[in-house]
Amino acid sequence: MNTPHRISVARWHQWGAMLLGALLLFASAATLAVDAEDTLVDPALRTRYESINRELRCLVCQNQSIADSDADLAKDLRREVRGMLEAGKTDAEIRGFMTDRYGDFVLYKPRSMVLWAAPAVLLLGGLVLVGRIVVRRSRSMATAAPDPDDSLANDEPGTRPTDGKA
Repeated sequence: MNTPHRISVARWHQWGAMLLGALLLFASAATLAVDAEDTLVDPALRTRYESINRELRCLVCQNQSIADSDADLAKDLRREVRGMLEAGKTDAEIRGFMTDRYGDFVLYKPRSMVLWAAPAVLLLGGLVLVGRIVVRRSRSMATAAPDPDDSLANDEPGTRPTDGKA
C-alpha cells in the first residue's frame, strides 16, 4: 500500500536522479572541448601550450578561449599552436603569427591599448560634450530671462506691446 510518505520519498529519488544526470551531462560537455591528441609529454611545453590557448580567443565563439571552445576553428588553432611549439617557436612568435593572420581580436589581451582605452575616452568625451551643452544652454537661458523690473504688471497703460490688432 502506498502511503503519502512513500510517494514523496520516491519523488525525491526521481528528482535526485534527474539532477545527477544533468550534472553529469554538463561535466561531460566540458571535457569534450579538450582534444585528447593534444597532450604534450614535456611538462614545460604543456604549460606553455595551455597558457597560449587560454590567451587566444575563439573567433567563432568570441566569448571563449580556444582552450574552452569545441568549434572546428578552435581545434585547428590548437593543432597549429601545438605544431609551432613542437617546432621550437617562442610564445611571442606564436602570438605574432596568430595576430598577423587573424588580427588583434584573436588575443584576449590586445597589444594595442587603444582597444582598452577607447571606451573610457569615448565616455569622457561624451561627458565633456554634455557638460558644454548644459553650460551653453544655462547661459543662453540666463540672458534670455525677463528682467523682473520690466514686468507687464508694472507697465503703464498705453505702453503695453500690442499684437498689431489695435
